[in-house]
Amino acid sequence: MVIQEMRAFNRFYTNLIGALDYGRHLYTPYTLTESRVLYELAHSPRTDAADLRGELSLDAGYLSRLLGKFERDGLVERTPSEEDGRRQRITLTGQGRRAATLLDERSREAVGTLVSRVPAGERERLVGALRTVRETLEHARPAGAGEPVLREPGPGDLGWTVARHGALYAAEYGWNSEFEGHVARIVADFAGGHDARRERAWIAELDGRPAGSVMCVRDEAPDTARLRVLLVEPAARGRGIGELLVRAVVDFAREAGYRDLVLWTNDVLTGARRIYERSGFVLVSEEPHHSFGADLVGQNWRLPLRDPGAVPG
Repeated sequence: MVIQEMRAFNRFYTNLIGALDYGRHLYTPYTLTESRVLYELAHSPRTDAADLRGELSLDAGYLSRLLGKFERDGLVERTPSEEDGRRQRITLTGQGRRAATLLDERSREAVGTLVSRVPAGERERLVGALRTVRETLEHARPAGAGEPVLREPGPGDLGWTVARHGALYAAEYGWNSEFEGHVARIVADFAGGHDARRERAWIAELDGRPAGSVMCVRDEAPDTARLRVLLVEPAARGRGIGELLVRAVVDFAREAGYRDLVLWTNDVLTGARRIYERSGFVLVSEEPHHSFGADLVGQNWRLPLRDPGAVPG
């Protein structure tokens, strides 16, 4: 009953405000999502793209395309964050601020017109009902304080790993689809057949949602394992998930009998590199290359898993 009533209200209200009609919504060229992004930027002058994704629960790839459109239209500027070079700082231009102001004015006018049709004696009841709905649903939202859990990939998780790598690296570093293809080949090789005793994949889950991924696969070198496709969702960073995933790979590789654990990364991935350093990896070599539409410096890292002087037992 509750589900039916909520769905009925959603249909009623979106029709009432014209949210589904691209040309009718506030009589502007912006969709409802675009209008909301402009609103957030106008009310948070110093906003990182990652924070915007988390606040609005938007897909990274979709938000990146939307911001690209805004940038081409002269509404926003994107610059590296002063606090973290991996992040993008988004600010409205003068034209963007004028567009946001116009949207805000028209939204106020539209709601004012709607409320004016409600009898004066009913408005207090309307306000109370709206506050009750908001507070009730706010209490029902996940608190986001749950502990991350590692599990084996289920149906769809490997595809999620490929998709999230493609979207996040495009949004945060501007890498092109070559990188998504690169990750897809790694994942396809694993899915097509792997030795479960020597190779494994993990999905980090936070509050019931995938929040990260990593793999441990056999390398070409004898007795060597390779760490691959480490990823942590922006909204889940700062929770120790990266360290948890890397530790799972190290422990598994050691128990599986590997002598060394290696990985390849790029110097721009400073957050991941810090995790590798804290986990005991040592930089072995680095070399500039042009891949994924960018000039990069590739790095090879190594972690010895056994004492080289130890005698196998």
